[in-house]
Amino acid sequence: MKKYTEEELKKFDGSNAGDPIYFAYKGKVYDATKSPLFVEGMHFEHYAGCDLTEFIDDAPHDGDVMEELEVIGEYEG
Repeated sequence: MKKYTEEELKKFDGSNAGDPIYFAYKGKVYDATKSPLFVEGMHFEHYAGCDLTEFIDDAPHDGDVMEELEVIGEYEG
């Protein structure tokens, strides 16, 4: 499984139309490209291309929602 650094993950922030949209959560990298919840790389006030682990505590959902997304790598921060 591919390992992503912070710099590598930033490339997948959804800012370029057609590019993949990835984010990290608890050491895993998820593909949110097909998720309707990430519009142009943004999910409410949170941007893709980074580690969103710390923001889950403030979210109206828990980490169980990640089960709907594909894990495509490991995050090395």
